[in-house]
Parts: sequence; structure tokens; C-alpha cells
Amino acid sequence: MAERVIVIQDSQFRTRFLAADPEDSTSDVYEEVANIHQLTPYGMLLSSLASCTALVLHTFAQHHNLALENVELHMTYDRVFRDDCENIEEGQDYCEEISEKILLKGDLSRGERDKLLLIAHRCPIYEMLKPGINISTSLLEGKADS
Repeated sequence: MAERVIVIQDSQFRTRFLAADPEDSTSDVYEEVANIHQLTPYGMLLSSLASCTALVLHTFAQHHNLALENVELHMTYDRVFRDDCENIEEGQDYCEEISEKILLKGDLSRGERDKLLLIAHRCPIYEMLKPGINISTSLLEGKADS
């Protein structure tokens, strides 16, 4: 079971939510979320983490006069078995993982992008989840949609 959402936020803090069909893990089709009830609880969790991260990034960028125009976060939640899953015994747990891929749009230097990546981890929701869920974060290269 994999859950996937994209959250896009501009410098005016206008936020769009897109979600993929959780039943079809092979599709790259995302639908605009018009109502929060369209999301599963996992989709809500991902959307919360992504929108909080975007808010922190834009707030930092504005405070430090960085030319951040748009943040796009590609979020995935999945349950994976440990590396030794071939020898898994009944009752052993799986690991929960969140993949957070951040696309930054704006006239930003490599140093500014790297600093924003560090600042992304200052999100309060990230701090709450960090002790129990593995969250891997990376920057995407390319152009974000406005």
C-alpha cells in the first residue's frame, strides 16, 4: 500500500493538493483534491507534513529575502518490510517510510537550495513524526508548476 500526494504552494501561501489513487500504485495520474474527505488518513498525514514544510520554507525565504516563488512537494507513504523480510516471522513489524521530494522554483543559488533543504526539517510536523517514521528528504531538480 503506497499513498502519494503532491502539495504545491506559492509565495502568497496559496496551496493546491493533488492525490494519486491509492489503489493504483503504478499510475502517475494525480487528481486535484477539492475536499479533504477525498483523502485517506495517510493522504491527510502527507498533506499536513508537506503543507507545513512549504509554509516553513516560504516563511524562511521571505525573512531572508530569498527568491523562492513556488514549492512543490512530492510525498509518498509506504510500509516496507525490514531488509531481512525473507526470514520474517509472524508478528514482526514492518517499517513505515515517508519519501519527501522537494522542488524549489525561483532564482536560487545551490547554497540557498541546500540551506532550504536543511530548513525543511524545522517543520513541527516533521519533528513529531521523526522519532517513529523514517522520512527521507531530497531536492528535485527541474521546474515546478505554478
